[in-house]
Amino acid sequence: MLLEKCSMPSTPTADAILAGDRRALAKAITLVESQRAQDRQSAQQLLSALLPHTGGSIRVGISGVPGVGKSTFIEAFGSQVIEQGHRLAVLAVDPSSPVAGGSILGDKTRMETLSRADAAFIRPSPAGRALGGVAAKTRESLLLCEAAGFDVILVETVGVGQSEHQVASMVDFFLLLMLPGGGDELQGIKKGILELADAIVVNKADGASESMARITQQHYRAAMSLLNHDGFWEPQVMTCSALNGMGLQGIWEMITHYADVARDQGAFEQARADQNLTWMHQLIDELLRASVSGHPSVQSAMTDIENEVKQAKTTPLAAAHSILALSRQPV
Repeated sequence: MLLEKCSMPSTPTADAILAGDRRALAKAITLVESQRAQDRQSAQQLLSALLPHTGGSIRVGISGVPGVGKSTFIEAFGSQVIEQGHRLAVLAVDPSSPVAGGSILGDKTRMETLSRADAAFIRPSPAGRALGGVAAKTRESLLLCEAAGFDVILVETVGVGQSEHQVASMVDFFLLLMLPGGGDELQGIKKGILELADAIVVNKADGASESMARITQQHYRAAMSLLNHDGFWEPQVMTCSALNGMGLQGIWEMITHYADVARDQGAFEQARADQNLTWMHQLIDELLRASVSGHPSVQSAMTDIENEVKQAKTTPLAAAHSILALSRQPV
């Protein structure tokens, strides 16, 4: 028995993931997150085998201001989605410390009820140094979840102002959660973030905050009406209470209606095709940077070149050309 366990392949198989094996899915996501060259190769082979089985989900990005209750919302909203017969995956990106590089990875604790549901899969991933705060491999993780049969995927971001553009480039619907308030939050939200939102939802519309939530809803409707929105969809502004469930069903119906209309218009497939191209170009940039920085000649000379730039002995452009020239040297 011990020999049988030792001989089991460490790399998850495509068949296991297609069968909905949660353990295999977790291992596959760990594989795509790995920085080891051998793991990267194995991950790409696995993704290539699974690619024909992806694309069958509704992908929803969720962001919001600090304290808005994203995790509480996701747990309540996700539970309702599951009750309607769907399988839900949550890719929750945890903030990593810029100093120590650590990560809390506490989403399963914050979503205790949802994490116990058989039809739910929660995967916290450290944001690390990924551009915009979104885990560098979130897109690959998303594809793996689709191949495993999850038909609704939520991507939670690290916070407003840091990762919205990255999330918008990988999801079908982008939801921005806001707090009831007198408009102070509106002053701090960048116009570009509002333009990304397919819907704004004012959470915590319960108790003494319910009337303020309605007022805030009107403020955001007025703000959104001033923005130019191309395409078939007029962004919606709604209220909800993740605490008592008010408004959650309406939000789900709005998202599914959006997906139906987008498919009828041909916008659903076109948006995903455009996202794949954006993804490819981002990967080209990342691979080129990794190739240059990993070259032995560049590594040995980088500190000296950086010091010359710091001391204004050379221009950043000249330094960049020097580094590129070094990266072309035979290894």
